[in-house]
Amino acid sequence: MKKFYSIAIDGPAASGKSTAAKGVAKRLHFLYIDTGAMYRAFTYHMLENNLEPKSEEDAKTLLPSLSLKEDKEGHIYLNGKDVSSEVRSLEVTNNVSYACAHLSVREKLVALQQEMAKSENVVMDGRDIGTVVLPEADLKIYQIASVDARAKRRCDEFVSQGLKVTYEEIKQDLIRRDYIDSHREHSPLKPAADAIVLDTSFMSIEEEIEAIIKLFYKKVGDLWNNTEK
Repeated sequence: MKKFYSIAIDGPAASGKSTAAKGVAKRLHFLYIDTGAMYRAFTYHMLENNLEPKSEEDAKTLLPSLSLKEDKEGHIYLNGKDVSSEVRSLEVTNNVSYACAHLSVREKLVALQQEMAKSENVVMDGRDIGTVVLPEADLKIYQIASVDARAKRRCDEFVSQGLKVTYEEIKQDLIRRDYIDSHREHSPLKPAADAIVLDTSFMSIEEEIEAIIKLFYKKVGDLWNNTEK
């Protein structure tokens, strides 16, 4: 029976997880699963239906009919609709930590994520991949960066999208999100016991990708070389 490999990358918002994970997946020919985009899509779904992201009762009304899918081009589909651009809005960003804190939402999305990882080599990033979603992942990375470095990255991202934001506004939002993510009752943001901490404050994206791939080869090198890819 063919073994499928998995790489879990966790860390706070704007630490470079998604960009690095996409690059690693491309280099290794793995499937990239953006769990953050899934939570963002659900948050967008709540806002689109004029529901309160802080209300779990509101969230539960949408879960029975929820369908989320991702493709290899990085698109996220909500009930069949491509919402890849919508999920990156500032309104979604400001509410996603509330919507994804609900136990019922996390249970639903974790089940979807685990199902997606059953039959392919995957790279998955998020807040609780190594601790909850893929506890048996072959490599677990906890990616961090200073709040200043993260604020600059996020600010540059929004400016490139034509959004009017300030560095200080973004920095304060990241501090707020860090607190919410690390203090939530269900699956708080924290490194898995066997995760490797990678500080990317002064690393380029290419350096991040290279570091993770080297760690992967170091962890499973012999097995990987003998596996039909």
